[in-house]
Amino acid sequence: MSKKPVVIRSIAEMRNARQSSTGKVGFVPTMGYLHEGHLSLVKAAKQKSNIVVVSIYVNPTQFGPNEDLGSYPRDFDKDISLLTELAVDYVFFPTNEMMYPKSYKSWVIVDDLTEVLCGKSRKNHFRGVTTIVTKLMNIIDPDFMFMGEKDFQQLKVLQQMGSDLNFRTEIIGCPLIRENDGLAMSSRNKYLNTEQRKRALCLYKSLLLARKMFKDGICDVDNIAAEMRNLIENNDGRIDYIEVIDPNTLQSQQKAEKNSRIVLAVFIGNTRLIDNMNISD
Repeated sequence: MSKKPVVIRSIAEMRNARQSSTGKVGFVPTMGYLHEGHLSLVKAAKQKSNIVVVSIYVNPTQFGPNEDLGSYPRDFDKDISLLTELAVDYVFFPTNEMMYPKSYKSWVIVDDLTEVLCGKSRKNHFRGVTTIVTKLMNIIDPDFMFMGEKDFQQLKVLQQMGSDLNFRTEIIGCPLIRENDGLAMSSRNKYLNTEQRKRALCLYKSLLLARKMFKDGICDVDNIAAEMRNLIENNDGRIDYIEVIDPNTLQSQQKAEKNSRIVLAVFIGNTRLIDNMNISD
């Protein structure tokens, strides 16, 4: 039976609601404009928790100066409707002034893991992510936090941060969710026009190509990346990076191994998309 979540707009009210909750609390942090990927995290939270909290907050500190903060898609009413269908208990919906008052001066920084992949081209992005997640976990104090594997680097960075800073919250990675044709679900897919949407499938197809090459015995990363690059560039994709990495350290590998992760970021038009896949079945 569906029920409309209680929308909480103040930190004090959120803390009071948490303190009055009994049982395990599961938390799903989002920037809103929810899709089936987000909803899969909510469903995972409901399976493991007695109370589910979803935050909706477009965090300004994880956007660069020329990125899409102002145009990032938002549809709060639709989000609440979707969360009502899943009987979410609370939605935390803070303001920028609440999360970053004028006197704000503190940041959370994770070394090494944030300096590769997306961290190379998105300066201070992960500083914004780690800081806002720290603040949200301090406010909500969940037993579990659920994150999607589409943002694979983000997941690993936050798990490292949680371990290093002794958070009691268990950060749980959940499978990447795709559209029927294979495109990784993302709020930014909304930016793609019909022709770009078709071309965007080159990310998924290049990952499948890499997986096939590895299955055929090709382990040299330069060879794998070259074939992926050709496929993507033939679809007018502009590559930020293609890497085969150790899934724990995020360090690039020259020879692919069974547990290696292929990660990539590609611009289709002006839209930057990310995707990843384990190289073996």
